[in-house]
Amino acid sequence: MKFPFYKQLDQMDCGPTCLRMICKHFGRNIAIQKLRSLCFINRGGVNLLAISEAAEKIGFRTNGVKLTLGQLSQVELPCILHWGQNHFVVLHKIKKEKYYVADPGHGLMVIPETDFIKKWFSHKDTETGIALLISASPLFYTRNDDSEQQTNVSWLTILRYFYTYKKLFVQLALGVGTGTLLSLITPFLTQAIVDVGINTGNINFVDLILIAQVMLFIGSTSVNFIRSWILLHISTRINLSILTDFLIKLMKLPLSFFETKTTGDIMQRMTDQRTIENFLTGTTLNTLFSVINLLVFTVVLFYYNSIIFVVSLISTMLYAGWIMIFLKRRRQLNHKQFNNAASNQSNIIELVNGMQEIKLNNCEQQKRWGWEHIQVKLFKYKVQTLSLTQVQQGGSMFINQAKNILITFLSVKAVIDGQITLGGMMAIQYIVGQVSSPIEQMLGFVQSYQDAKISLERLNEIHQLDDEEPADKYWLHELPVNKSITIKNLFYRYPGVGNDPVLEDINLTIPQGKTTAIVGMSGSGKTTILKLLLRFDEAEKGEITIGNIQLNQLSFKTWRSACGTVMQDGFIFSDTIEKNIAVSDEFPDPLKLQQAINIANIGDFIAELPFGLNTKIGSTGKGISQGQKQRLLIARAVYKNPDYLFFDEATNALDANNERIIMDNLKGFFNGRTVVVVAHRLSTVSNADNIIVLDKGRIIEQGSHHELTNQKGEYYNLVKNQLELGM
Repeated sequence: MKFPFYKQLDQMDCGPTCLRMICKHFGRNIAIQKLRSLCFINRGGVNLLAISEAAEKIGFRTNGVKLTLGQLSQVELPCILHWGQNHFVVLHKIKKEKYYVADPGHGLMVIPETDFIKKWFSHKDTETGIALLISASPLFYTRNDDSEQQTNVSWLTILRYFYTYKKLFVQLALGVGTGTLLSLITPFLTQAIVDVGINTGNINFVDLILIAQVMLFIGSTSVNFIRSWILLHISTRINLSILTDFLIKLMKLPLSFFETKTTGDIMQRMTDQRTIENFLTGTTLNTLFSVINLLVFTVVLFYYNSIIFVVSLISTMLYAGWIMIFLKRRRQLNHKQFNNAASNQSNIIELVNGMQEIKLNNCEQQKRWGWEHIQVKLFKYKVQTLSLTQVQQGGSMFINQAKNILITFLSVKAVIDGQITLGGMMAIQYIVGQVSSPIEQMLGFVQSYQDAKISLERLNEIHQLDDEEPADKYWLHELPVNKSITIKNLFYRYPGVGNDPVLEDINLTIPQGKTTAIVGMSGSGKTTILKLLLRFDEAEKGEITIGNIQLNQLSFKTWRSACGTVMQDGFIFSDTIEKNIAVSDEFPDPLKLQQAINIANIGDFIAELPFGLNTKIGSTGKGISQGQKQRLLIARAVYKNPDYLFFDEATNALDANNERIIMDNLKGFFNGRTVVVVAHRLSTVSNADNIIVLDKGRIIEQGSHHELTNQKGEYYNLVKNQLELGM
């Protein structure tokens, strides 16, 4: 029995995809998204421990081991191998020094022992490789859940876009019908010219037929032009609708989703929708029109000569069979093309965004070599695609040419035998040409359908993910009267098996209307607390409450609209300064805008610009310094006029003078608001009502600046080199 194979949909999917293949081998079909979540996949992929824990959660027994080649031949297969130090594959059979491997990135392969050793052994100087041995326990067969109901690829969600344009499709159908009738007349006119005009020497009749052919050509061309304009109108609007809906879905996904996907993967999915759109509005419609021509001209061909009809039919079946042989290989190349293109996209974005660091560290050559390595992979893919296409086209052309020669012979013989006239033979040649073209289009349609189906699978994977705010869950849309934040027994670690906890046993109250500061060494968990409060992710254990309600009961939009935020990696959009401050307002409020500018002390900078607030900044506009960027982000947070303010190192790029002015301005703005400030520069937190000191994910001290300095504990050690304590 052939080993089940699945292609990885993303660059980092090899681990979960290997596990999915093994699940299928043992008789269960588990959705890839379910396995991803069990493996805690992130942008770095997964490790062997994560795969092991995921496998055990669904009922497997696992054992991670280092084996020699001899030991590997004695273990129970299939098993998962650590491959090339950065990949996972499934080994499912060993036979006569041949290793049968299911590689989620490349397909089912048979590898000779020498090549297998190079890929599997951990290091060149060792004779062992890493394997995850897997066997099914009884629990594996008794467990069942909804995730196994794999959603089939459905075109209904795509086809609904067409319903809006049903009137235009009626016009297209009428145009196709008219074009088919005009084309149907042509072979009879050709026969009439030869059999009547030429045989009787009637030049006037020939002139009349030629005039009729010119009129038919003008009519047919006009119909095709009109059809092209209608198709352009439909395809553009449908493409926009599909892409808009994809972006809407993308923006509904939780922030944790974007931590597990590379930029290249997301961008490639956005190009997938164009593949689907081209298939539906180009290939499908053209093929549908061609099928009508095929049916009509096939009937006419049968009317002229049944033997030629049978030859044409058999050759068509051979042609179709030849094309179908290559579909599986084309699917594999399509997946390879997606992965290579995604890598290329991510690499180019990284090169452009990281050019400053590249040049400062003199690593241009290394980074260029990395890019060239990806280009080599793209070239190899193109070579494989070209080779497949040439073999496919060569066989197709041979079948087609053989058919044309045979039909020509049969037609000529029929004329010699007096079965048909010379005009009839010429009409048959025209009809055969009209039949061949739709057949070629139909087979191209099959290939395009395969590409579109793969693209739809990748898009469906996104559409099937749960929204950040599922519609079937009840959400609160108002903040309680008591806006104090309480954290109880909070425990959190980054996604990924084996990671140490970032936060442990955090119990904390952030009083309403007060300023709470969080300090500590780098990596102590300060920013993580802030992100959990902003619901970037959910805590593994514990709870966060706002007054008397759970934070996870509040609508995300309601909560975030009440929060003004300045993060370390805040983003400046390619837009005007005005729109960067008032990002959520289509028409900014002038009074709120001026207040935000004054508090952030950015008025002088704006006044120096020739276009003032209308100056475009960001990647496509004027460059700004880190200090100016931070002041803009502070202005953005102030403009929201929120109930809560969360500042993560909000002033670390400012000079001492600007920092003092802004902090003085913020004091008045903080009145009545709940403020959480994370900082290394302790001059910004010394006036806080309560200071929380973190160390290795735990709260070790808390109190006012005066109280903590008197204790001469960890906080005292942190500030003694920054503030004058009179020691």
